[in-house]
Amino acid sequence: MTTELRPSPRVETTAAPPSKIALWWQNGAGSLLEVRWAVAATALFAVGGIAQLAGAPPWLWWTLYLACYAAGGWEPGLAGLRALRERTLDVDLLMVVAAIGAAAIGQVFDGALLIIIFATSGALEAVATKRTEDSVRDLLDLAPEQATRLSETGEEENVDTAALEVGDVILVRPAERIGADGQIVAGASDVDQATITGESLPVDKRPGDEVFAGTLNGVGALRVRVTRPAADTVIARIVAMVEQAGATKARTQLFIEKVEQRYSVAMVVATLAIFAAPLAWGVPLQEALLRAMTFMIVASPCAVVLATMPPLLAAIATAGRNGVLVKSAVVMEHLATATQVAFDKTGTLTEGRPYLAELRPLPAAGQDADALLALVAAAEEGSEHPLGRAVVRAARDKGLTWSGAETFEAVPGSGVRARVGGRLIEVGRPATSPPQVDGGRERRRQGDDDAHRHGSAKAAMAAGDGGYGAAVAELEEAGHSAVVMRLDGVPVAVLGLADRVRPGAVAAVAHAGAVTETPPVLLSGDNARAAGRVAAAVGLRADDVRAGLLPEQKVTAVCELQEHGARVALVGDGVNDAPALAASHVGIAMGRAGSDLALDTADAVITRDELAAVPAVIALARRARRLVMANLVIAATFIAVLVAWDLLGDLPLPLGVAGHEGSTVIVGLNGLRLLRQTAWRRAATSSAAAAAKF
Repeated sequence: MTTELRPSPRVETTAAPPSKIALWWQNGAGSLLEVRWAVAATALFAVGGIAQLAGAPPWLWWTLYLACYAAGGWEPGLAGLRALRERTLDVDLLMVVAAIGAAAIGQVFDGALLIIIFATSGALEAVATKRTEDSVRDLLDLAPEQATRLSETGEEENVDTAALEVGDVILVRPAERIGADGQIVAGASDVDQATITGESLPVDKRPGDEVFAGTLNGVGALRVRVTRPAADTVIARIVAMVEQAGATKARTQLFIEKVEQRYSVAMVVATLAIFAAPLAWGVPLQEALLRAMTFMIVASPCAVVLATMPPLLAAIATAGRNGVLVKSAVVMEHLATATQVAFDKTGTLTEGRPYLAELRPLPAAGQDADALLALVAAAEEGSEHPLGRAVVRAARDKGLTWSGAETFEAVPGSGVRARVGGRLIEVGRPATSPPQVDGGRERRRQGDDDAHRHGSAKAAMAAGDGGYGAAVAELEEAGHSAVVMRLDGVPVAVLGLADRVRPGAVAAVAHAGAVTETPPVLLSGDNARAAGRVAAAVGLRADDVRAGLLPEQKVTAVCELQEHGARVALVGDGVNDAPALAASHVGIAMGRAGSDLALDTADAVITRDELAAVPAVIALARRARRLVMANLVIAATFIAVLVAWDLLGDLPLPLGVAGHEGSTVIVGLNGLRLLRQTAWRRAATSSAAAAAKF
């Protein structure tokens, strides 16, 4: 019997994709040294705590705690020594010394806890910086790397957008991003420029109109003459403004850190004096050293640090559970000191997408509103324009049904044409609606052309247009975008579309004004009429509305408010809001629809897009600040009593340690009261109560 040897089948193996944790460690926040050392210090602290509670030998958990000291404390200690070399006593060095002092008297757990607090704070700051830098780089990707340049003879050439010069003409095809700031010389289309102006609807563009790099072209082809070099485009200026705001905005500190810098110097000088003076009077070395050591312990700022951090961290945790991500304790303190709230419009006070507000049948229609809406939906079903999607959505919400269109055509810069049930349906803006095709109505058609050319609803009415000019004028006066529907060339309906105000926006605006005791303002890139309509709907005064603002103008508006003494909390969501968010006293971004740059530039994020959270988190921050002040009084009282006892009497070292640790426990527990869910409810209730009195 012969056994045939056959090669075993080849088994191809593919490496498993890296886990989320591995990606986070390799490319995300875990790649930062500050984060890695903070994670190592926290792990060592946790293991040491477990070992201590489990009754392990003291040498074991002491070793783990000391390793925690080394992992989390070497960087702030080194930074403190560098500051000391420049004749500045850094608070980080003082905390490391205090932690070492705690270990020297047997309180190694307390010292390790201080190290963890400082290491975690430094890691969070590094993560925030990295995310902002990444988002700025991503923003530059909005503008395409290449563009199609046209020669004088019409030949096409793909070139880098950075190589475009003023005067060049580029071709922008449908659905492409525009490669440069410029002016349209040929073609018509609708352009989505929400990244620049924040407008919720695409804007019709025709020859002579301005367009911006990074904005998205619609269904028409455009020829654009470049008017600015790549380094001066609006999108490039947004990047520059965000980076400049981050660089020039002074490094903020907690109130207590500013006090500690002076307190640190005073404590060191006093400790040396308490040690040296008795020696000069002949006091034995051991007794002088013991008194100085006792003074250093009872006067150390451990209780002062814990007086500040627990209330702020507890407030951050409570806000996070209720849909507000506050990025640091400094931000929480800034929220507490905000004196005026400024709101963006589109995507902040409004939902950021159009909806059908009204459909007005005209006398020539001969059908009711639902029948007309079904016809418009049939015509718009194939459209990708936001207005078309809003019409289809409204028809479906009403439960209407319709037959499919036999033909469909999107007319760049005008609207759509479709044939449904053998009838021609044309839908477009009043100034760009397709001309009538009925030759028997030549006078009316000429009148419509005059109305469109002069942009006047009155001219259209004078032409005997069946009343659609009056309907257009009324809807536009109400702040809606008017769209005309024609059936076989005859105007039969006018549709009014608008951006819907968010639920709860009215109450949020009122509560924000009450908490800060200053009426909020509206800063919008949209036109004055649309901004005024939304402002009136949410209860803002006309004087508090600034509309038509480009990103740099929003920054100017915020700076002007702050120059007049306001500490502005700006609430926004778009790329165009990012420079103003960076320049404001505290920036707050809407989380769900917010751009990456806005989310990373902002100091706080409303993760659930609930505007009611804005006044609530400000009220919570103010309560946290009050607790900080109360804790500082408690800590200062303990320190004053213990220091006086040590200097004027004979304070036993164990009693000094007990008093010091007791004050630390008291202020820590007092601050942790904000962890309770009732703290958020009280904040929300207090803002509502303030609104009732305001």
